Amino acid sequence: QVHLVESGGGLVQPGGSLRLSCAASGTTFSIFAMAWYRQAPGKQRELVAHITNDGSTNYVDSVAGRFAISRDTTNYGDTVALQMNSLKPEDTAVYYCNADYGVPGPVGTETAWGQGTLVAVSS
Repeated sequence: QVHLVESGGGLVQPGGSLRLSCAASGTTFSIFAMAWYRQAPGKQRELVAHITNDGSTNYVDSVAGRFAISRDTTNYGDTVALQMNSLKPEDTAVYYCNADYGVPGPVGTETAWGQGTLVAVSS
């Protein structure tokens, strides 16, 4: 199994920056993709950014050019980060880390979620 723990959320003024980090543990060798999702009050959870093992990334249109997802598997661990710049009030949400990984058996894959970290953008 894979376990995820996020950190780095907080309160920031419009136009500011935050960096979220997500530490993965467990069978991290089986991870083939990681992502950040967010859920604003009263709204459905949405995909924000996604990264595959070959480094391919994609972003929801509303954050493209402002957010950057990256993954580091070199320092005796496995972390995925989300650098958020030029933050707007509409970026306010709980942000969740996500990992898709392979498992033995007919199902083949499972998904892990972190507990979420709150990002609030307000003056």
